[in-house]
Amino acid sequence: MSGRILPSLLAAAVCAAPALAEEPAPKRTQLVIVSFDGAHDNLLWEKSRAMARRTNAHFTYFLSCTFFFPREERATYQAPQEKRGRSNVGFAPDREDAILRLGEIWLAKLEGHDLASHACGHFDGGRWSAEDWKAEFAFFRAALKDGWKNLGVGEREPADWQRFATEDIKGFRAPYLSAGPGLVEALEAYGFRYDASLVSKGPAMPVATGDLARFALPLIPEGASGKPVIAMDYNLYVRHSRGKERPEESEAFEERTLKAYRDAFAAQYDGERIPLQLGFHFVEMNAGAYWRALDRFLAETCGRKDVACVSYAQALDILAKERKPDGSSF
Repeated sequence: MSGRILPSLLAAAVCAAPALAEEPAPKRTQLVIVSFDGAHDNLLWEKSRAMARRTNAHFTYFLSCTFFFPREERATYQAPQEKRGRSNVGFAPDREDAILRLGEIWLAKLEGHDLASHACGHFDGGRWSAEDWKAEFAFFRAALKDGWKNLGVGEREPADWQRFATEDIKGFRAPYLSAGPGLVEALEAYGFRYDASLVSKGPAMPVATGDLARFALPLIPEGASGKPVIAMDYNLYVRHSRGKERPEESEAFEERTLKAYRDAFAAQYDGERIPLQLGFHFVEMNAGAYWRALDRFLAETCGRKDVACVSYAQALDILAKERKPDGSSF
């Protein structure tokens, strides 16, 4: 065989060889973020913490600070543009109830949950100025920091409570998801890392506003028609029973809710792996249908491969590693 023919044969062999298949890029871990607004009922503190232990999940609790005060001390609080002593969600029924709540908050912190702010009296701050929000944040911080002392049990305050109250509350969700033009300025002034007050058409990555990450509860398909609904128990409650208790249909509502969660999760797990956010309250609406659906969903989901059921604070740490170089989004 001549030397001129050999290179041609070698070239042909290389061209005929099958191309090596490229390994697909590994998908990111599917995050499931569960949060509770208000966080007042002490029995539901116990129930939610037990659920987290059982399912290997961590939650975010958005605290309303009027529940740090007994009803007889309601005049301590004055919301922006409201009469002194007013609160849309009330106060603690008595001193002992408030003391127990502070204890639950501390246990949740020790168990790795994320404690965040839901402001105080659950007012619609859509028209509040930045200064109004700052006043509300200042009252929240002082109420949490001085909670044990205000209740007359300062000797029971955990050793690290002061640092926790002033440094660890880095997340916020606006009551009614009503985020007006003054909110971001106030959040930045108070050093918050994230805001979870937005709503998106479907699961979406958080967006960056300066150093603030902004999360959005998604619309997810629900029911036979697949009509979108905000992925929050109250919105499902309104969808299912127009905001009125119908305990006789509780199991049916539970199944509808569970299917909506499963479908929303599957769409992301099999797709782009955008975090799935689910919101709840410390109220067991429609005889507990939504909490039962959550418990079942977490039990079957959180142990799956490439899934992590995390708080907003944990999610933010994970997503920050993937943040775009220009800092505009995650």
